[in-house]
Amino acid sequence: MEPQVIHPLHRANGITDLWSPQILASLNGQEVKLARVKGQFTWHRHDDQDEMFMVLQGDLTIHFSGFDRQLATGDMLVVPRGMDHCPESTHGAVILLFEPVGTRNTGNITNEFTKDAIGPYQQG
Repeated sequence: MEPQVIHPLHRANGITDLWSPQILASLNGQEVKLARVKGQFTWHRHDDQDEMFMVLQGDLTIHFSGFDRQLATGDMLVVPRGMDHCPESTHGAVILLFEPVGTRNTGNITNEFTKDAIGPYQQG
């Protein structure tokens, strides 16, 4: 199988559901997920996985207990395992997430944002 070039921003145009990551690629036990986000997500943590956010377009704030981190287009941030956090984007953003295979999007919480089965990219 030949490697394929992936254009995340082009693929993001086909995503209409907010906070619904789709798997773009898998490598070495990790998944690269693409999501369109706007508004506030939910407070949660991943007890056994680090999680990396990369902003491809827009802005993203990640709230932590006692402080926030602002990310602009091109910025990335790793949230260490076990750390409570809450992503938010006032104006909207397209983000990549890098996580171990099978990482649940809401970590230790189950609510309306939880996606138990995240599948491969499918144009909306």
